[in-house]
Order: sequence, then C-alpha cells, then structure tokens
Amino acid sequence: MQTDVSPGIGVTASTSAIHKLCGVVLISLSAATASVAGQVVDASPRATSRRSDEAASQPAATQSQPGDAATLTLEPPRDAAKPAETARKYRTSLAVSAKRESEPPSYVRPVSELGLPQTQGVDWLLMGIEHRSRFEIRDDDYRNALTRDSLFVMRSRAFVGIRDVLDPFRFGVEFQDSREFGSQFPNSTRNVNEYDFLQAYAELFFKDAFGKDEPLRLMAGRMAMDYVDRRLRTRNGFRNTTNAFDGFRIVAGQQKADWEIDAFAVQPVVIDTEHLDRPDEERWLYGVAGAWRRWNDVITLEPYYFVLDEDFKGWNAADIEIHAWGMHVFGPIGESGFDYDADVAFQYGRNRGQSHRAMALHAELGYTFDVDWEPRLAAWINYATGDRAPGDGVNERFDSLFGSSTGFYGFNEFFTWQNTISPSTELRVHPTKKMIVSLFYRTYWLASDQDAWVRAGRIDRTGHSGEFVGQEIDLILRYDLDKHISLEGGFGHFMPGGFVRNTGDSPDADMFYLQTVIRL
Repeated sequence: MQTDVSPGIGVTASTSAIHKLCGVVLISLSAATASVAGQVVDASPRATSRRSDEAASQPAATQSQPGDAATLTLEPPRDAAKPAETARKYRTSLAVSAKRESEPPSYVRPVSELGLPQTQGVDWLLMGIEHRSRFEIRDDDYRNALTRDSLFVMRSRAFVGIRDVLDPFRFGVEFQDSREFGSQFPNSTRNVNEYDFLQAYAELFFKDAFGKDEPLRLMAGRMAMDYVDRRLRTRNGFRNTTNAFDGFRIVAGQQKADWEIDAFAVQPVVIDTEHLDRPDEERWLYGVAGAWRRWNDVITLEPYYFVLDEDFKGWNAADIEIHAWGMHVFGPIGESGFDYDADVAFQYGRNRGQSHRAMALHAELGYTFDVDWEPRLAAWINYATGDRAPGDGVNERFDSLFGSSTGFYGFNEFFTWQNTISPSTELRVHPTKKMIVSLFYRTYWLASDQDAWVRAGRIDRTGHSGEFVGQEIDLILRYDLDKHISLEGGFGHFMPGGFVRNTGDSPDADMFYLQTVIRL
C-alpha cells in the first residue's frame, strides 16, 4: 500500500490505451448503427478484464483482500420489476445482487424534488447524501486465522452533478468517507478510506446522437459503476470501501433503450486509507459491454469483453494480460412465473509467466408464486475453474477481476468466483411492501482439489484432502421505514466440510450484522 500520495485525481492516459479504446468503439458503433437501421446486432463479446477477488484498491502483486464484498440487492416484488405501462418496457434480472446501480447513484435526485420554493424547477442540479452505519460480529473467521472480531463501520457519500443546462457539457463529483471502529486488526482497505473522491468526471452528452433518446456520452475522469451482472466489475455495495477507476469511457445508447454499448479504458485506483487515492499506473483495464433489449419479454442479451493488462516495467514473470469474454442473458419464461439468469465467461492470456486458460458459469432458474408475499424460489449453480495441475505452465484458476462476492457467494465472505462449484438456493418473500426477507442455502466444493480455497488460503497440492469445503445458511431482512431510512440485518452460519477438516482447524463460523441507511 502506498501512502505517499500526491494530491489530486488526475487521469493517467497512454496513447496505446486511447488507441485500444478507439478500436473497440469503432467496432461497437458500427454494430450499433446496424441495429438502429433495424438489423440484429452481432452479440459477440468485446473488450474487458480482471481481478474480482482482488480489490481495485490493492497493488497488483497482492492477492485480493477477503472482504472484497459485493452488494446485496434484495429485489422488489415481481410487479415492481415489470415494465411500466408507459414508454418502453424493460425488465431487470431477478437474480440476487445482479441489479446494477443507477447512474447517477440511486440516492441522487434533482434539487427540485426537495420541495422548497427556492428550488422549484431546478432540475438541472443533482444532489444527494447517503450515510450507512453497520455493526458486525465475525466468529471463527477463516480469512483471519479463525479469530473473533466485532467492529463498527461507517460510510458517507455525497454527490453533486449538473445536467441539461450546459449541454453537451455535464459533470459529476461524488465524495466518500469510509471508517472503521473497534476492530482488533489494523485498518484495511476493505473498510477504511478517509476523505476521498469516489467519482470526479467530465462528460459530453449528445442526447439524440443515434435517434430520439439514443444518446452518445463521452466521459473522462474518475468513475465507479457496475457492469453487466456485477460479477467481474462492480461498484461495491456491501463492502465499506468502493472500487474506482481513472480513465475514459464512451457510451452509445442507454439503459432505457433497446440497445447500449459501453466501452472504457481505465486504471484501477489504489486505496490509501489516510491520503488521497491515485491510480495504479502499471495496470490498465480495457473493455466493452453491450446490451440488446428489444426482445426483453423473452431474453436480454449482454455480451462483454474485458482485458486486464498489468505491465511491471517490461515483460517478466510478474506481468499479466488476461482476456475475458462472455455473455449474460436473463428473462421470463412466458407467463409461467418462471425466470432465468445465466452468465458464461472464458479467459485466456498470460498470468505471471504461465499461459492462462479458465472459464466460469452461473446458471439460475427461479419461480415466483402468484400468492400473497409473492415468494420467489430460486436454484442456481456457480462454477469457476481451478488449476488442475499446478506447475505445468498453464494457470486454469478463473480470475474474478473486480467483481462482487457477498450476495453472490455468501455473507461470511469466504468464497468468490474462483475454483468453486457451488449449488445454492434462495427463498425470497415480501411480507409487506416495505419488507424483504431472503433465506439462502449454499454448498461449496473445490473445482480442483489440487488448487486453493482462495479466500481462506488453504491448499493441498496432493489433492488427498477432498473437494467438499462446506455449507452456509444466510438469512437477510430489510425494512424501509420510509423513502429516506432503511434497516437491514443478516446472519450467516458456515459449516465446514471434509476439505476443511483435513487441512487444519475446522470450527463452524458465524457472521452477524445490523445496519441503517439514511438518504437525504
């Protein structure tokens, strides 16, 4: 972790990065132009890449921190997820944690909505303040040598932005302050990042560049946002700190249109717990993500292609270049009440002197009952390859890049999308319009018994310790007091399996949290 940080947020852009981004965009925009003309868009993936269990805040040479958590997104009732009767109807995935944060963030609104006489009609100025306080207890934490810890974390965010009045010029600035109290461990980048900028970008916005309400956006600066289903690049929700990136972004179309193409060339921001953050100048993340929503009542297609390029001052064993391409699809199955969500990703390239070949899969089927409380019962499997033959010159462990983990893989945060086979189920109910309750049951196996349980750092190179890691039960409850205040609590209980018992101490583990969120 670097602490001698020069002030400012500057974006470090190399000529090669701009060339790569422009190449991706030219291909993408040609496809978009075809779609506007009434043709079907080629859904083949485009450019993006790496490090999900490794936080964007961490130096490239380090393993991801155990607490690189995802956000829990407990979805609204099925009726709320249905398209509105006016305008175009677009559904979102009902899979847990797959819903992306809006742009600007959901706590932001025009100042005209404050209800003050002085702000009537001031729709061009956007503002928002959000504060979250959370108390956690972790008992027998496998990420931290089976310790017990209780801590209090706080995260405050504030956003100011301008739109419309200066078009095509727009900008947004988001401040974040993350703190931790009471932990027995030193401050970590998972929980602490004091007084810093989460976003600070300038934007050129052309509202009707490709047709009515089909805009073109050109952005530069610091940005923090979700991509695709949040499994490979995310704006962290549950974790107390947040991934941010400095660089460039070009967006054609929008989330409220039939199609969208989002290309970027960015550098991960290294979190400094006490000083202003700065980008990691030895790492670039390039990518493009698309969306085709015209057939939204049957299927939504979201192809993507990411490239992670870690260049440590010339080619050597530490350098990394991983290409990740894939497709996310979701939708309802007619009027049956069933819905589905699937994401398949492939990776190739070079990883610290070895060839890199890996893949990952998420496949989910859900059913929403047409009764009171609208219960949704879902079953899915998460799969990601592990290294089957360590030392053979080929790394087969999937790299989860800068993605989420908590909601996807368990609230004890012991797992991520790496070397895992995890069949799971969820029952979600809405006792009232203001309350959501979710019960999860998850099981975990190693995809390769010779590779590691990554978050816990346990490994048996012989493969003789077995594959079954354990089971986890999670219970989450959220209640919205009103549109400004929400309460949430959760409990996760992990029960170890044979692999854990054969590689060391193996107590059951527990995690409990209680949090409040206030939005002004």
